[in-house]
Amino acid sequence: MSRSLKKGPFVDFKLAKKVAALGNEDRTIIKTWARASTIPP
Repeated sequence: MSRSLKKGPFVDFKLAKKVAALGNEDRTIIKTWARASTIPP
């Protein structure tokens, strides 16, 4: 079953923190085991 559109995408807190710490120009690979997370652009 897919997630409701009105709820929006789910991003794990730890994953969001790692992405925010990298910045916009850094293109390193982030390993995650959070299977329920949506990949943010």
